[in-house]
Amino acid sequence: MSHPRVELVPLPEDECLEILDRSHLGRLAFSFRDRVDIRPLNFVSGGDWLFGRTSPGEKLATIHHHRWVAFQVDEVADQNNWVSVVVRGAFHLLADDDSDEHRSLRVRARKALQEWDPLAFTERDPAPSRTELFGVAVQEISGRRARLVDSGS
Repeated sequence: MSHPRVELVPLPEDECLEILDRSHLGRLAFSFRDRVDIRPLNFVSGGDWLFGRTSPGEKLATIHHHRWVAFQVDEVADQNNWVSVVVRGAFHLLADDDSDEHRSLRVRARKALQEWDPLAFTERDPAPSRTELFGVAVQEISGRRARLVDSGS
C-alpha cells in the first residue's frame, strides 16, 4: 500500500528567477533592534533587482536604520503543493537627488513598473500615494518546492 508524503526540494536559481518574473506581490521582511516586521508589497523583477513603490511612513523610517531585508514570493496550489522564493539583499530608496547609480536605477524602476501597470505615475494612477520608489539588490536567492509524492510501501 502506498502512502503519499510531502517532498521538499530546493529550486535552482533559474527557476527562482522565473517565479520572480511572473510574480508581482510579495512580502518584505525587515528588522530593527529586537523588532521584525513583514509587509505585503507589489514589485517587478529587474533581474538583479526587485523594484517597487510604496508610501512614505514607518516602514521606510525603520528600514533607513537597517537596510538588509528579505523578500518572499509564494505560488500555492494547496497545502502540499507550493513553491517559495526568498531574496535577501539591501533595500535602496531611489530618490531623485541620489547618486548617478540610483538615478539610473530609478529610471529602470519606473520603466519596469509602467510596463507592468501602464497607469502608474499617470493622473489615473490607482495608487498615487505610493510615491517612493525602491529597489532591493538581489544578493542571495533561494527557493523550495513542496509536492505530494507517492512514497510506495
